[in-house]
Amino acid sequence: MIRLAQDSDVPRLQDIERAAGKVFAEVGMNAVAEDEPPTREVLLGYLKDGRSWVHAGGDGVAMAYILVDVIDGCAHLEQISVHPDHSRRRVGRGLVEHVADWARERELAALTLTTFRDVAWNGPYYERCGFRWLTDAEVTPGLRELRKAEAEHGLDRWPRGCMRRELSTTVPVARRP
Repeated sequence: MIRLAQDSDVPRLQDIERAAGKVFAEVGMNAVAEDEPPTREVLLGYLKDGRSWVHAGGDGVAMAYILVDVIDGCAHLEQISVHPDHSRRRVGRGLVEHVADWARERELAALTLTTFRDVAWNGPYYERCGFRWLTDAEVTPGLRELRKAEAEHGLDRWPRGCMRRELSTTVPVARRP
């Protein structure tokens, strides 16, 4: 079940981030694997603004989460993490689709994200979810600023870029029998 994240979820979100990060060590990206999760204060900011959701199991415990910003008129997937114990079950895709619906309700033009190009569960995964790589000319000012901050954080040691998935804001008309 997908629901808004709650204050009580914060320690679990940090645990999910740490566990999800560890798989980067398997592909030689130790700095990413060792990066600390968002702080409690950062996570609470997303919660307060209603821009953080979790996918919880039947017991109510979060197994994945997503954080969303609005950048240049688009819903930007700032972070999406799935605990490795729950990977390959379409949990992440469910969160992406939930945010797509949220963005459509707000008449935002698209979903955007920044990610690693060659990591299987990053760039290639998002391509399967309908995202496309942006050319340099298509990168918006807000995404440029974000990429600059990511480079300063050291993420450009591996190929990285911006992706976008257009959203239709039109509501389909129900067919009559």
